[in-house]
Amino acid sequence: MQVGQLTVTLRTNSGKGPARQLRAQGKVPGVCYGASSEGPIAPFPIVVDVKALRAALDPVRRQNTVIAVTVEEAGKPVRTLSALLKEYQLDPVRRDVTHVDLLAIDPSREVVATVPLEQVGKPAGVIHGGIIHTVMRSIDVRCKPADIPVKLVIDVSSLEIGDVLHVSHVALPEGVTAVTGAREAVVSLTAPEAEKAPAAETAEAAPAADAKAAGKAAPAKDAKAAPAAAAKPAAKK
Repeated sequence: MQVGQLTVTLRTNSGKGPARQLRAQGKVPGVCYGASSEGPIAPFPIVVDVKALRAALDPVRRQNTVIAVTVEEAGKPVRTLSALLKEYQLDPVRRDVTHVDLLAIDPSREVVATVPLEQVGKPAGVIHGGIIHTVMRSIDVRCKPADIPVKLVIDVSSLEIGDVLHVSHVALPEGVTAVTGAREAVVSLTAPEAEKAPAAETAEAAPAADAKAAGKAAPAKDAKAAPAAAAKPAAKK
């Protein structure tokens, strides 16, 4: 097994029973779809060896590894194509892979890929207590498969309190364009929490002030009512 190479088998059975039998062997059901250099490919079911799939992925590029896939039927190769690991499903409890989607691609045509972001530098506003907030950890880009970046770097050293960096601030290599909106926020620097405390204290003090004012007004009302009660017996007499 080598990085970037994978052999799968055409799947003839479907349903929960056959799927359980496959997983007992370290394999999972999957599907392959997309388009090759020869044109669109109708989706077809496959069986994938999970261990072999992991070995085929570059440890750095991961899902963005371009894989040379050999499709076998009855032990004989019937098709070869290039593909990306589009999606995989995990068991919610055991966290084992339960299903795999392979996206067939044409190496000469652009594809959309999700690339992780890496922040570099220390924000200038941190000196004044600013707090950095990461909004996005990856963005979608469009480029040819061989040009998919391993990661994209964004320099946050210029950030002052109240500043925001957007997708448009991410440096992209030649031949790579962003699919994620240019005005989407990636990272921001906000004021320290301590500066928000006075506002919270004021809000808490307001009910106490209202209660105190109400307590002062109450005796005046009672004082006015008391003479009237005392005058009533006198009038009766």
